[in-house]
Amino acid sequence: MKKTLLIASILLVAVISTACINNLAVQDLNNKAKSYMEQGDYTQAIERLKSSLDLDSSVFETHYNLAIAYTGAEDYANAVEEYKKALSIRQDADVYYSLATAENNLSVDIQQGRVRINIDNNLYTPKADEISFDEKYQMSEKEKQLVEDLNNSAVQNYKKYLELNPNAKDKEDVDKLIEKLSNIEE
Repeated sequence: MKKTLLIASILLVAVISTACINNLAVQDLNNKAKSYMEQGDYTQAIERLKSSLDLDSSVFETHYNLAIAYTGAEDYANAVEEYKKALSIRQDADVYYSLATAENNLSVDIQQGRVRINIDNNLYTPKADEISFDEKYQMSEKEKQLVEDLNNSAVQNYKKYLELNPNAKDKEDVDKLIEKLSNIEE
């Protein structure tokens, strides 16, 4: 009995120690990523945050910071996905606002041909020789539908931001964004 209790105690201490070390490593990677973001090095920040998620994918701040890093790198497709993951962990007004902004930016990128949908329905950034600056980009039907879906989602996320933050100082500006995106749909 004493032997079993001793083994159980040792295992408990080992598990707790491992969890603490893991949390410290996650925090260290997140701090390094923030430092890289402050320097404008989003590539290094993204790599650190991905490593942090490999250790613990349940940390809200890591998903949110990764979304911010993707936004800084103007990779709005990945930013949208990470904002959604952050929201699945915790509902937060600022994340709804950031998600709506990333969706709006992704929509604009698609409309301008900077981001396209391939035959596998995946988004990609075309190479320079695929882009013609002489004529307006003609979206495919899938791209038109995605733009409409992104705009609708952005409107809903801006509304959710205002719902969670009814005294927002930027309420008037957000209402204008909602109106603008709503008019695009018509």
